[in-house]
Amino acid sequence: MLEKIPHAVGAALSGLKAGLDRTAYRTDFAAAPEGLTLTSPAFDDGAAMPARFTADGEGTSPPLAWTGLPAGTARVVLLVEDAGSPTPNPLVHLIAWDLDPDAPLSEGAASQAGSRLALGKNLELGKNSFLKSGWLPPDPPTGHGAHAYLFQAYALDRGLDLPQHPGRGALLEAMAGGVLAKGCLVGTYERP
Repeated sequence: MLEKIPHAVGAALSGLKAGLDRTAYRTDFAAAPEGLTLTSPAFDDGAAMPARFTADGEGTSPPLAWTGLPAGTARVVLLVEDAGSPTPNPLVHLIAWDLDPDAPLSEGAASQAGSRLALGKNLELGKNSFLKSGWLPPDPPTGHGAHAYLFQAYALDRGLDLPQHPGRGALLEAMAGGVLAKGCLVGTYERP
């Protein structure tokens, strides 16, 4: 969708970015202890994501795994935000909650609502910034520069009582007071 924005417009907006300091990792959960390690076999921390995970490719969600969960971890939450979006707040690309601490996500698992995990359990997905449940593939404006996508993992001391397909606000409110540890993986993408 944003590939149709002219390069000159994207370049003119290149100084306008939500910023890392507006992400949940740095605002709502800034005081949460670090300790989780979030990884993907598809890209390294701080490196470019392969195009297949973006709107320029198949748009499938990347595989993700976490280690270093503290004792008492009941569930894991994943939140992906685009700190480079030309918006006042980062765009939400994924909310996945009620994740089993011992079950990483395979490639494509978070691509759409109704995805099934091991043992036949449905993956609980919240609404992204386009108000759809599932992975919102990166789609930065041409000429806007590289965007930093923060894949955030949170270890929780409890499951969350949330409505089906919650938004960012409901998720963060429900997580308050229950985060045992956090970890972050940054993937970048710039439209050629």
